[in-house]
Formats: sequence, C-alpha cells, structure tokens
Amino acid sequence: MDPTELLLHPVRLRIIHALSGGRLRTAGELCDRMPDVPRTSVYRQLGLLTDGGMLEIGDERRVRGAVERSYRLRPDRPAITADAGSVMTPDDHRQGFAAAMAVLIAEFNAYLDRADADPVADSVGYRQGTVWLSPEELETMLTGFRDLVAPLAANQPGPGRRPYLISPILFPGEQPPSPK
Repeated sequence: MDPTELLLHPVRLRIIHALSGGRLRTAGELCDRMPDVPRTSVYRQLGLLTDGGMLEIGDERRVRGAVERSYRLRPDRPAITADAGSVMTPDDHRQGFAAAMAVLIAEFNAYLDRADADPVADSVGYRQGTVWLSPEELETMLTGFRDLVAPLAANQPGPGRRPYLISPILFPGEQPPSPK
C-alpha cells in the first residue's frame, strides 16, 4: 500500500502515535488506549501497517497458549515524501488534514480523561495566530523550528521525561484585498 494512503487514516495514525518514541505495545494495549475503536479494527489496521512496512514485531511471548505480539515502529518505515505530497489532490489534502485532526482530538480527549490530567501544570496549549512572512522569512522560520525540534525528537524515554504531542499546522491565510 502507498505510504500516503496508509498514513492518511485516523486509526492508523493513532496507532503510529501510540508507538512513537520507541514504544513497544501489544495489540491489547493499543486497544486499551483506543476504547472508542472496535478491537477488530485495531487488529485489521495493525495488519495493514505491518504489511505496509510501518511496523514490525518487536517481541513475541506465549500467554495462555496464544502468542502475544508486541509492535514497534520500523526505523526504516516509509514516509510521505515531498514528491508524494506535491501530487496529492486538494481532496487528498482534506482527507489528510481531517485524519490528523481526528487523531489530535482523540489524543487530547484521552489526555483529559486521565485522572492526573492538569492542562495548566502540563503547559497545554492550543493557540492560533497569524504571522506575515515573505517566502524567505517562512523558510527561516521552518528551518529554525526543525533545528529546534529535531534534536529533541531523538530523545528516548527516561526519568523525568514524558511524551508531548507537537502538532504544528501551517497554511497561508486569505490575502487581503489590495488597497485602491
């Protein structure tokens, strides 16, 4: 399956998020993280992600006569390339954005449903703002963001660390009419 088609699905994206940061999880653990998704759907999407090269079996163990598999993200997994993104139709982009927003909403709801959720103490933010940028300023901003986040994205789980979901959204706003 094409990586674009594989990743532009809300349940598959939620599975990818649940396994990010080097996490190893069983199908049962993934089902527990997504109680709103039928178990059969989680298993079906795990199969598609594994067959599509996104996931691999990280561990297997016998549990009451059955084999329990733990999944993890493959380090060499396919990605949506710039070339693939450039040939996506507007409807493909709508579908991708809707899938990303569905994942974001589901992850935020799961966070708020936790007994220890404290949005203020956890520095939760969901602000929006507009910045006026030339193409050069936009590239400088994106490069700076990548330079800031890339080393942090390589962090592994450890004492005092907890995962934070970063979801930058960037698109040009409506151009105001030219003054007459």
